Amino acid sequence: MNTQSSSPAAGIAGASLPFRLWTPEERKASLDQALQHWQSGEDVWVYGYGSLVWRPDFDFMERRLATLRGHHRALCLWSRVNRGTPECPGLVFGLDRGGSCRGVVYRLAGGQVPTYFPALWEREMSTGAYLPRWINCTTDAGPVRALVFIMNRDNPAYIRALPEAELLAIVRRAAGRYGPCTDYVVQTAQALRAAGIHDARLDAIARRLELDGRPLPEGG
Repeated sequence: MNTQSSSPAAGIAGASLPFRLWTPEERKASLDQALQHWQSGEDVWVYGYGSLVWRPDFDFMERRLATLRGHHRALCLWSRVNRGTPECPGLVFGLDRGGSCRGVVYRLAGGQVPTYFPALWEREMSTGAYLPRWINCTTDAGPVRALVFIMNRDNPAYIRALPEAELLAIVRRAAGRYGPCTDYVVQTAQALRAAGIHDARLDAIARRLELDGRPLPEGG
């Protein structure tokens, strides 16, 4: 059961939540479980909805626009390393329950899976906040079964939808090892627009950040 608050203190509360990076052994166990039915040499599809749209970090044979049903893109995950710190966490995208999401799918050559997937797991599963699942996605060229990282609502880093003003305040304040949280949100929105994907709520948030990038005062 989620007990996170949507009050103005949510940003402060986020900094006090339990935080632990997964060990290499935990990541390997998760990867092995996800690939337990994979046949060596078989091509795989990977679904991207956030930074994977503009920075996949792997070579791919094919890229298609795709629709995932049953989940939607949301800034619902506290980030304490990549786009924030334990003391001042940022927010990154997760696939939360309900609705649908327009993104992209990448086809990776089967021979590259052992090379690319450990790095993908280190990137996406550093804290175990996502649940790797194989889910059917719709594309113009037909359905594909793709690896999708959906939000684990039982993870302490999950946060329910916040009022827009509070969400903007958190994003503007935070920065991590990959840079400001603002850049992450804006780059994702720009990449989706470039791909012809319309996300009205994200566009509204990104345009506010693009027009007014001034950091808000602490607690603002």
